[in-house]
Amino acid sequence: MTDRPPVILQVLPALGTGGLERGAVEIAAAIAQGGGMALVASRPGRLLVQLRHAGARHIDLDLKKKSPFAVLRRAKDLQAIICSEGVDLVHARSRIPAWAAWIACRRENIPLVTTWHGVHEAKWRGKKLYNSVLARGARVIAISEFIAGRLRSEYGVPESRLRVIPRGADVREFTPGSVSGERVQKLAEAWRLSGEERIILMPARLTAWKGQGVLIEALARLRSRSDAHWLCVLAGPESDRKFSRRLQQRVHELGLEDHVRFTGTCTDMPAACELASVIVAPSLRPEPFGRTLVEAQMMGRPVIGTAQGAMMETILPGETGLVVPPDDPDALADALNSVLETDEGALDWLAEKARAHAIANYTTTLMQARTLGVYDELLGTSLRTTFEEHSHDQ
Repeated sequence: MTDRPPVILQVLPALGTGGLERGAVEIAAAIAQGGGMALVASRPGRLLVQLRHAGARHIDLDLKKKSPFAVLRRAKDLQAIICSEGVDLVHARSRIPAWAAWIACRRENIPLVTTWHGVHEAKWRGKKLYNSVLARGARVIAISEFIAGRLRSEYGVPESRLRVIPRGADVREFTPGSVSGERVQKLAEAWRLSGEERIILMPARLTAWKGQGVLIEALARLRSRSDAHWLCVLAGPESDRKFSRRLQQRVHELGLEDHVRFTGTCTDMPAACELASVIVAPSLRPEPFGRTLVEAQMMGRPVIGTAQGAMMETILPGETGLVVPPDDPDALADALNSVLETDEGALDWLAEKARAHAIANYTTTLMQARTLGVYDELLGTSLRTTFEEHSHDQ
């Protein structure tokens, strides 16, 4: 490395609003704060304004097309960017962009870092080959120990290249009592709440594997077990219209219309957590991480997840929340009833434990610092030190 600031290029399909994209914006901000130059190549999206505000520069590049010819063309485009911008390292967060980046980095002899964000199951050899590019980085970042275990066992990633860096939540944004009454009131009105209900919140897109169907069945059982006045809010966009219709039909069949609200995407999760009595994530499949439950714990709210995947890391059962077997409405109903019937003193103790656990392990700042540390390993730079000094001064 010369004395010039290191240039880091992140590549991803588009700047949407998912965890992958939010992570890219957060790392771009950290690169800028650490004294580097942050570039992001992708299609534009809703996070473009935030990316620019973070001090990064966006390069419009379509990295979504899956054909081999498209990947080769994009690899050539990335080579041109690497050369013209003096890129020192590329960080890929998705499989198609990673294939193009892997080719470009090999040709230009610069390091590639990859992050494995999803579960990415591989039930046939071709799919495993397609996934394998995310295991080919000079450093491979897993967002949980659960994902790291798969990378070790299924893809043979050695410890020398593997780094576990969980995603994080912003402790400044997710602080109990920090949300204005106006924001909470606005959301309560949007959800048509009376203020008397205990709110069971499930923030997730409406798709079968997230477990809304199991939650609806659990609510039917909870109605006969709990004397509490409760209301369940399903806050998430429709990603499967047929499933959404089946779900609403099941609510009608069980007579739960007065107990369940479908509210669409929630854009103010801190306010949602303030309103909630318990946040649930009854996923049927293992989650690679589970950011919403970390955010909820940071807000001091009880959480209920399923006993699989990364939820067994982000939740300390019996201390910061509860875990139940997947696809078990009876167990979920019992867990919900347990939280709703717990006295305030016990909930306060749980809130303190939950927040302390989240702050110790899952802050955005910690995720940013650890990622910059990976760049430093490969480039011999001091991005992490500068970033941490900047963070402490704020």
